[in-house]
Amino acid sequence: MDIASLSRINPVSLGEALSRNPANQALDENAFGGLLATAMNHLNATNSYINESQNAEIRWALGETSSTHELTNAMQKSSIALQYTVAIRDKILEAYKEIMQMQI
Repeated sequence: MDIASLSRINPVSLGEALSRNPANQALDENAFGGLLATAMNHLNATNSYINESQNAEIRWALGETSSTHELTNAMQKSSIALQYTVAIRDKILEAYKEIMQMQI
């Protein structure tokens, strides 16, 4: 492939080529919905881990359980899930800012 031919590619021609392909349109419509559903499932899972951690803390403080292992496990799960969620949020915001800075 000749590298010089890549210089003729511009955002307009690329957009036209992608819009002519019906498979890309179907993919775009389904991709966002799937991505949003997956993100909501991960947020709900993170929320449930945090709730489990808080309930384990309350049970331990009330003396209902003496297992610090269960408490530590619940707290570690919620901490890791929250760190992962925050990292994903940061990457999404970074991508959004980069897209907003693009000139058309």
